[in-house]
Amino acid sequence: MAVVQANQVLEDQSQIESGQFGTFVGIYDGHGGPEAARYVCDHLFSNFRAITAESHGVVTAETIQKAFRQTEEGFTTLVSELWGSRPNMATVGTCCLVGVIYQQTLFIASLGDSRVVLGKKVGNTGGMAAMQLSTEHNANIEAIRHELKELHPNDPQIVVLKHGVWRVKGIIQVSRSIGDLYMKHAQYNREPINAKFRLPEPMNMPLLSANPTIISHPLHPSDSFLIFASDGLWEHLSNEKAVDIVHSHPRAGSAKRLVKAALQEAARKREMRYSDLRKIDKKVRRHFHDDITVIVLFFNHDLISRGSVQDPPVSVRSALEH
Repeated sequence: MAVVQANQVLEDQSQIESGQFGTFVGIYDGHGGPEAARYVCDHLFSNFRAITAESHGVVTAETIQKAFRQTEEGFTTLVSELWGSRPNMATVGTCCLVGVIYQQTLFIASLGDSRVVLGKKVGNTGGMAAMQLSTEHNANIEAIRHELKELHPNDPQIVVLKHGVWRVKGIIQVSRSIGDLYMKHAQYNREPINAKFRLPEPMNMPLLSANPTIISHPLHPSDSFLIFASDGLWEHLSNEKAVDIVHSHPRAGSAKRLVKAALQEAARKREMRYSDLRKIDKKVRRHFHDDITVIVLFFNHDLISRGSVQDPPVSVRSALEH
């Protein structure tokens, strides 16, 4: 796991949990503030554990979906309780990327535009292919604009191109998230939230969704590793480049190596030295790159095929500041 901070307050959160149930990885890329990402990091896994306990430990796409739904409902309740004192909580949200390994199946659930890429061995060639497993919900992707237009056929302004960037209602790039209640419930799209978030016409249905895209991937002996990362990494590295960096170096320090490669590329794009970029203060850094969170997970197929579980359990989460 590796994190680099660009915003004045770190808006990314992440966690790794491993035990009797299997392994759970989460990357939560917040926007508008850190509160939604911190809330999800505090509650999504515990909701997931409680729901799977009800189903005798069995993990399915439905149990993961239910955990997301409970987390969104919990955050909505929090925003409602704080509306009188902290109305801007209604404008805070987070992308969510979750990977769950249960027995010999990998589940990937995503909201927003974080990404997970699988490094997969190519036969006996010694090569490694990059396979993207997650779906991204960002209005800059044509398929997402099409989806939004189909959901909102009577709204010609559902996606708007502003300064070369497509945004939902001209405001936000991601089309799915936890939080961002000002884009989901009309009661939060009014004063006293900031005018830039207020819509000119009434909202008669949610504009953003908290329903994750979930895929299941049966693990294969050729599956070598997974790279989970917030979009801050993928702005600067292709899937193939990231997989090549992990594959062609020792395992130790893989996540840190990817962060460094992304920062080197960010510096190159601005025609500056990496060492000079590293000296720039938080907040000002956001003009050069986003917060970046990376988790690299390597598979041990001997343990997976034997059904071995992590004992003692592992629980790691990123710090609130870096």
